Amino acid sequence: MSHGNENPRVALGRSTPLLAVLLLLLAVWFGWSAFSQWRQTGTGAALEQSRDQAVAEVRKVIATQTSQFGKQLEQEPVKAALANGDATAALLAVRDKWNGVEDAQLFDAVLAQAYADPASFGYSRLALLELALAEGKPVARVVRDSGGPRLGLAAPVQLQGQAAVIYIRQPLTRLTTVFDPIDSPGNAFLGLRQGNFTIVQKGDGSLGGGADALARPVEETGLRVVAELPNPVEGPMGLGMFSCLLVSLLLLATVLLLLFGRKRLSRLAALGRKQEDPALDSGLTLHEALQQEPLPVSPAAAARAARDETPAPEPGAEAVVPGIFRAYDIRGVVGTELTANVARLIGQAIGSQMQSQGLRDVVVGRDGRLSGPELADALIEGLRRSGCDVIDIGLAPTPVVYFASYHLRAGSCVAVTGSHNPPDYNGFKIVIGGETLSGDAITDLYARIQEGRLQRADTPGDLQQREVIADYVQRIADDVQLDRPLKVVADAGNGVGGAVAQQLLEAIGADVIPLYCDVDGSFPNHHPDPSDPNNLQDLVQTVKRFDADIGVAFDGDADRLGVVTKEGRIIYADRLLMLFAADVLARNPGAMVIYDVKCTGKLSDYILRNGGSPMMWKTGHSLMKAKMRETDAELAGEMSGHFFFKERWYGFDDGLYAAARLLEILAQRDEEPSEVLDELPDAISTPELKVAVAEGTQHALVALIVATAQAEDSALANARVSTIDGLRADFNDGWGLVRASNTTPVLVLRFEADNEAALERIKGVFADLLRQVLPAETELGF
Repeated sequence: MSHGNENPRVALGRSTPLLAVLLLLLAVWFGWSAFSQWRQTGTGAALEQSRDQAVAEVRKVIATQTSQFGKQLEQEPVKAALANGDATAALLAVRDKWNGVEDAQLFDAVLAQAYADPASFGYSRLALLELALAEGKPVARVVRDSGGPRLGLAAPVQLQGQAAVIYIRQPLTRLTTVFDPIDSPGNAFLGLRQGNFTIVQKGDGSLGGGADALARPVEETGLRVVAELPNPVEGPMGLGMFSCLLVSLLLLATVLLLLFGRKRLSRLAALGRKQEDPALDSGLTLHEALQQEPLPVSPAAAARAARDETPAPEPGAEAVVPGIFRAYDIRGVVGTELTANVARLIGQAIGSQMQSQGLRDVVVGRDGRLSGPELADALIEGLRRSGCDVIDIGLAPTPVVYFASYHLRAGSCVAVTGSHNPPDYNGFKIVIGGETLSGDAITDLYARIQEGRLQRADTPGDLQQREVIADYVQRIADDVQLDRPLKVVADAGNGVGGAVAQQLLEAIGADVIPLYCDVDGSFPNHHPDPSDPNNLQDLVQTVKRFDADIGVAFDGDADRLGVVTKEGRIIYADRLLMLFAADVLARNPGAMVIYDVKCTGKLSDYILRNGGSPMMWKTGHSLMKAKMRETDAELAGEMSGHFFFKERWYGFDDGLYAAARLLEILAQRDEEPSEVLDELPDAISTPELKVAVAEGTQHALVALIVATAQAEDSALANARVSTIDGLRADFNDGWGLVRASNTTPVLVLRFEADNEAALERIKGVFADLLRQVLPAETELGF
């Protein structure tokens, strides 16, 4: 019989060797890919070990030198020279037996010589001297001196009873030689940075652009050790290491079955021959064969059928406390409420929610808090455990994380940030599918963890590192450019905004004087909350000292903005929103502008006069963004300093972008910035006032206050009352507000009036109202 009429089963037996060879080649391909990815995993572990070693060694060098500085100052010759006012003798004595000192100088505490020409003196040296005076102890930083980078040290002293500061210059080799014995992978990148300046590097320099993704700070030094892995090795069809290994093993098993199961194939061939001879055909169909020998049931399937399928909580779920799941985000105290295991479970819960919506890609970034790297790593592990593919952008302000979710087309992101909270706090701001989670969506993550509704993928999701800060700066600079240069002081409060603020504002044409722009999660200079006037005093003084046009300040994750004029006046966010609204409405007449209940009563009229549609809404960045999407508003803002631009931007809150838009508007005007800002309507007002109450009672208390105010005989009977967020009462000559904080156990109050008498009257009305509801021992404080 010719091969053209050959039975297919007979042909299958004859083609087995060729098929086995093809499958074997595929198995080798997938196996090699799995090995390459495993080898890169080893590179990652080695790089992290090298990075951590570098952090420890740099910390040791800095600690040794600052300790030596302190010992030198305690020597009797130094103390005697300082007491006698002999600066020259004091400097000689300080340098005595201290190897490596290149220069020593003494300055009075006013730093008149430095501020006379700060550009020539060096901003970094000036910042070092100011830091030493503020800290009251020896400090060290990398500075530019004598035409190049040096290790600078400074310490405060008393020169014949007058405050002064001693500056020591040392060679940079004190730090760079630390990296010589470190055996880091040659195909990766390892470096030491201060701000955007790379002090020393090893390995593949082309990878340096994204090295902040694996960065670790050297505490209290302004330095960080940065690291970056080579581009990830992708498997065939984008499969990860475990997937490639599994496919390779399955292909090998198939080859073995083909090669060593030839007897079964021979039997198939015999069956083919039987079919040619009806006398030899047994006549069994496939259905009959399966009835004689049914397909086996897998043990796992049998176990699933035999047991109750109710999911059980993951190990450690009992440690997740409900109190950290707040109205707008997740936030808690590190080490007690927020641990690596809690972050891992939260990541898995977020990933499970994403998977339920058919989403897979997510961006993760973190602020500069010391707990950030550990929590970010654990969060990423949880996200990948659920099957999500993670893009880690490393150290980045929250607005840059939001931007990356658009720029990288992920649609979802998590910012690991404690925002403006104290250093021992941290948390997560979450966006899923373009929607910022709040309220029930936040608490549902807690429910998922406790009920065990957490997805665990067979293969963890992929992980890649990306650097997007340069793209963020370029995107803004392509759209915003100043018509004339403005001198601006930028105070990042040692928050993560310091990694971006100077380069962004310089990119749009500003002359920038950085203040506390070195990222330090301990926030050594002041709390990073520009809504508190006490935190703006250093900015006010620096603006005056440098005769700058304006000063801008950012909170810990740079999604909020504060502003001061050259005369030292604070321009609160509701008045800034007036300026932004007039600018946006000039191009978008009739557009909706949303503001929160804490904003000035003059804002609504201002928006109307400029052709806009004002809307007052609840306080909270996630609530504001949701209302913007619902109403298609072009602009929104909060008294806390959150500004949301949909016009020319993406609609998320971004303090850095708001600063750029502010400078753009001011540079277009012929008047001085202070004159432009002074033209905005103003009134006599209080800052936010806070009344502490028992934990968890603030919302119930506000409900009682609202009920009391709505009584017929209430003193608010003639006021225009709004209860969308607490109780706001607008009178003809002012207004008052009381609302429950969504983040802390306090009542938040604010008052505004046309004159002092009206302000005191409105405050008295609210004080009487609160006394009817609050316990007698409660301190109102106003």
